[in-house]
Amino acid sequence: MYKRLSSVMFPIVAVLLIGALVWGYQENQEKNAILIKAENQYQRAFHDLSFHMDKLHSEIGNTLAVHTSSLGMHRKGLMNVWRLTSEAQNEISQLPLTMLPFHETDDFLSRISNFAYKASMRDLTNEPLSQKELGNLKQLYQNSSEITKNLKEVQQKVLSDRLRWMDAETAMAAQGKVNDNTIVDGFRSVNQKVQQYPELDWGPSVSNMYTKRTVKKLDGIPMTKEQIQNKAAKFSNQSVGNIQVQENGKGTEWESFTASVGQAKDSKLMMDFTRNGGMLISYSDTRQIGTKKVSRNEVMAKADQFLSDKGYKDMKAVNYDEYGNLANLTYVRKQGDTLIYPEKISVRAGLDTGEVTGFQASDFVNEHKDQRNIPKARLTAEQARKKLNPDFEESYVRKSLIENEFSKEVLCYEFGGRINGTRYRIYINADTGMEEAVEEIKPVNATS
Repeated sequence: MYKRLSSVMFPIVAVLLIGALVWGYQENQEKNAILIKAENQYQRAFHDLSFHMDKLHSEIGNTLAVHTSSLGMHRKGLMNVWRLTSEAQNEISQLPLTMLPFHETDDFLSRISNFAYKASMRDLTNEPLSQKELGNLKQLYQNSSEITKNLKEVQQKVLSDRLRWMDAETAMAAQGKVNDNTIVDGFRSVNQKVQQYPELDWGPSVSNMYTKRTVKKLDGIPMTKEQIQNKAAKFSNQSVGNIQVQENGKGTEWESFTASVGQAKDSKLMMDFTRNGGMLISYSDTRQIGTKKVSRNEVMAKADQFLSDKGYKDMKAVNYDEYGNLANLTYVRKQGDTLIYPEKISVRAGLDTGEVTGFQASDFVNEHKDQRNIPKARLTAEQARKKLNPDFEESYVRKSLIENEFSKEVLCYEFGGRINGTRYRIYINADTGMEEAVEEIKPVNATS
């Protein structure tokens, strides 16, 4: 019997063994192919990074070499600097540097990129490069030379010693161990040198992009839990005894309070307040939302009334959207005949009753001023209208104060209308007649 059994099982086991060996071989081949592909990608990105940093250094030098009145060459040079820094950042993102402290270099390139872009996009005829900006370029020329030199040293070692990026990735992944790796040490050295560079004055248009807005910077007397409890009770029309207050981020840049009100089984009110001044940042009602029963006009009327009742006066809805059984509205404050876009509040409402179920007011809290000094428009609406595409079908025009891409507040004429079958808002600078922004208005997801 055993002889008969072995004669049957032996071929089966042999086939299975051969199949396992073949499968293992194929798996190993596929794994090796993936590793080779990853290594090739890392090597290409690294050598491209070294090449583009060298070109960046040369392009900054070319921009500095021409006469200060050569506005065309300045614009061309700055655009090339922006393009090359963008390329370098893209290549950095393709390298396995997530566990390596290379963020200083990446941030350095980001600031160069934004500086070059914003400077090249402005009207250099009326606002040429200042002496401070030219001084910045000279400093960047020196810094980029040093970075390029260091990267080339690493590149030479990679080529001469046939170093692999996969080994560098393994060295970085070995947490808690001291691992010597030429590539890792080279990039760490570059990052440390960049960290020691003197801080440059990039100007407000670039610096504002990196300025952290924290609730700690807000004016106002620090609130206690009891004061927040009273504010939450007043806002939610609840008794103080039903309010629970939790302190968040004590000792950090994000000190705040969260007040909660337990209502029905599946419903809870949540409110976040700043510590300084006790200003409401957000409000949320977690009640279950039913099916849609109300119209757009009803929702907007209830949202208008909600903001008015809560002390947010002179707010105007500028955007409305529906998603499922919820409506999302964007409000901005109106001062006189001008909409103040930086002072924005986002409101959410349930389409079952139209009642507000939440809102976000962090932009309003950070940007609100009781009375803004709005500049007088040099152009009339009719003069600004001449800057529009002749095919643009205008439906309304109004004055708006917006923040442009240079982080400056500018007074504009906001024209709403259609072109090519799509609705747009076009913002024309009321002082210069330039187009500051174009915004597509998405159609409402659900009909009302």
